[in-house]
Amino acid sequence: MKAIMKHPFAIFILLGSALPAADTPKPVLIHETFDAPFDASRFTTPIPNKNTEVRDGALWTRGSSGGKYPPMVYLPVEGSDLTISFRYRHLAEGGWLWFFVDGDDGFGSVDHMLRVKLLRDGVHLEVDAHSKDEHHPLRQNKRPADQVSGAFRLNEHLPLEKVDLNRNDWHEVKLAFHGEQVVISIDGNLWSKTLTRANFNAGKRKLLWMQNGGQKGIEIDDVHVQATLPTP
Repeated sequence: MKAIMKHPFAIFILLGSALPAADTPKPVLIHETFDAPFDASRFTTPIPNKNTEVRDGALWTRGSSGGKYPPMVYLPVEGSDLTISFRYRHLAEGGWLWFFVDGDDGFGSVDHMLRVKLLRDGVHLEVDAHSKDEHHPLRQNKRPADQVSGAFRLNEHLPLEKVDLNRNDWHEVKLAFHGEQVVISIDGNLWSKTLTRANFNAGKRKLLWMQNGGQKGIEIDDVHVQATLPTP
């Protein structure tokens, strides 16, 4: 069972006093606690499946996908200035969790925007921007252009930052996007990083948890997605 008391599942859509334009994403606030009643249709990934199910009020993912990548869970989102947070814990030694924010690539398609790889001994960040220049210096691995937008993915690897995440305790991850800036933190003051990139201003479309947790697995809980509050 989880170590803290949780509120009932709730998903809210916040509307201002005036309706937004038809082409403007509505600010959406998601609070998913994985308590009953749990609505699996909120996720793109079918839940339950062979790797993932809701157990004891948390999303539990274990084992191997059988493919190139570990098991994944997708959650659609909508908005630009979003604050995203969730808690996770490993149930055995080793493993890692890779969290992706996908969004508009600036050329008419959706692709990775930011990757937060949560290792046991540190955090590794990768920024994915896009360009129509096939010779751009940040274009790596000669990945072909997106079939919809014709843009090439640019992959910026930041240096590994040492953080002790070895204990199998709950850790809280938070990303606050505002304009071209994001503030990423773990467990409040344990670790924090601020990045500014032009593509962070684009619309966010989905979240992805890629989980390498072995047979014991990884638990995800208390997923929050809300409009970022203006800075006072």
